[in-house]
Amino acid sequence: MSEKSSSSGSDEDVDPESGPPVEHGGVLSKWTNYIHGWQDRWVVLKNNTLSYYKSEDEREYGCRGSLCLSKAIITPHEFDECRFDISVNDSVWYLRAEDPDHRLHWIDSIELHKAESGYGSETSLRRHGSMLSLTSAASALSATSTSSFKGHSLREKLAEMETFRDILCRQVDTLQKYFDSCADGVSKDEFHRDRVVEEDEDDFPTTTPSTASTTTRPDGDYVHNNNGSKEKLFPPASPKGINGIDFKGEAITFKATTAGILSTLSHCIELMVKREDSWQKRLDKELEKRRRVEDGYKSAMNELKKKSHYGGPDYEEGPNSLINEDEFFDAVEAALDRQDKIEEQCQSEKVRSPRLAIVPPGDAYSTMATHRFAAKVEENVENHMTYSLQDMGGDANWQLVIEEGEMKVYRREVEENGIVLDPLKATHSVKGVTGHEVCHYFWDTAVRLDWETTIENFNVVETLSDNAVIVYQTHKRVWPASQRDVLYLSAMRKIVATDENDPDTWLVCNFSVDHENAQPTNRCVRAKINVALICQTLVSPPEGDKEISRDNILCKITYVANVNPGGWAPASVLRAVAKREYPKFLKRFTSYVQEKTAGKPILF
Repeated sequence: MSEKSSSSGSDEDVDPESGPPVEHGGVLSKWTNYIHGWQDRWVVLKNNTLSYYKSEDEREYGCRGSLCLSKAIITPHEFDECRFDISVNDSVWYLRAEDPDHRLHWIDSIELHKAESGYGSETSLRRHGSMLSLTSAASALSATSTSSFKGHSLREKLAEMETFRDILCRQVDTLQKYFDSCADGVSKDEFHRDRVVEEDEDDFPTTTPSTASTTTRPDGDYVHNNNGSKEKLFPPASPKGINGIDFKGEAITFKATTAGILSTLSHCIELMVKREDSWQKRLDKELEKRRRVEDGYKSAMNELKKKSHYGGPDYEEGPNSLINEDEFFDAVEAALDRQDKIEEQCQSEKVRSPRLAIVPPGDAYSTMATHRFAAKVEENVENHMTYSLQDMGGDANWQLVIEEGEMKVYRREVEENGIVLDPLKATHSVKGVTGHEVCHYFWDTAVRLDWETTIENFNVVETLSDNAVIVYQTHKRVWPASQRDVLYLSAMRKIVATDENDPDTWLVCNFSVDHENAQPTNRCVRAKINVALICQTLVSPPEGDKEISRDNILCKITYVANVNPGGWAPASVLRAVAKREYPKFLKRFTSYVQEKTAGKPILF
């Protein structure tokens, strides 16, 4: 059964008008998968994050888990008024409050923190949208640039474009240098010309008109014009004279380069146009694939919201469990197999230390006790001696379910209100041990854990007499079944023979009782039992005058069990588990008794 929250509370109240509090904390029960049960945890809601700690005192050691509430989905449980689930993607927290009011308080606080966290607000959406747009644009540009290099012909043309670009850059640099040199030359020439003209106007000699009109003579780098002015002669500029650049050749090359670029670009455009249909088909195919994936994701998320996670509390034992009988059986069988492997390892590593058990004389077990349950013990002893030893050959209600050598297991199918209450009876014969020895090891709590592998822990609640005790024990949980505990009285009796030919008979009966120091709890389902182990010692006479040895004794065992599991579980699963576990128990226990008594004096 689920363990409910012991308390629930908060550090401070939530005011819807003033926004979320700085911190909200309290005790909630959280479902823990590794033990498949509810555990009280200190839960804190702060800064849009839900965290939990083992207890409030252990907060300084750090949280044991946390959830960001930005995309969390809070789901109140349909049937459990105290439970609500919080899921973020594939992570689910199952939480229980103390009562419905506390659950509503927690849900309102979480929703308020989620709404005021900034995620989903208008400003936040614009901010995140801008980032997404930039990222998407960059990704699209990168994808386009990468896809452009696909295809051998297009790659070659792009390589040609790179070559043309390098050539064109060099040509532009060359032409730029030519133009710069031309500009510098023109500027220097104009400056020099202006200075020479100014100097000549000051010291040029006057001439007669007739002389000036009829003669011109060169004078070094000057020429005298007919109008009496003197002009400096400048050599004509040569295209190769400025840094040795052939301007005409460069212009022709530049034209050829640009023509090559235009041609290559034209070729690239033609190739891209031819590939457009292929790219469009690929794009359509990718869009269709993406649409199918998105539809599948939405469908899976919807199914996930409808169903709880496997292993959660909704898969616990019960008539409303979401797990079917086949899955239930598979889970139980897998858990039992794991327990068997662990037990085998423990048995191989464990060295049993001998215990010096003080065994009271047989007369101490044959007398009637005087404790408050004495009458109930005598009633159970008489019923088992009357009915349990009867032969089942003529009873059609008993079914033989297991037969392995001397061991036979019978079952009678009984159900009450949907709960399986099948009585079980097993018979077995063990050589080399007496009925007293077998009953002693079955009853003695000091050696119980040496042979019983299904018990998690147990303690003696009260000792009624030398041969009667009240025991409380919890059994190891086999998920998805709930954990069971049992409170029972265990009494050991020697049956007084009424005939000298009757075999030596011992009996241990265990039946459920109530006790104020062991009340039922929500952690376990309380099972009810009525079990008896009846052992008869058969002795074969030794040869000659030899003493009786263990080779001459045989113990005939009858084991009867009536168990009410206390809760619902699939009938087929319970019967399959009983068929599997009871023979293993008898084999394990009788082998243990043979091992413990080997080489020791016979205890009749």
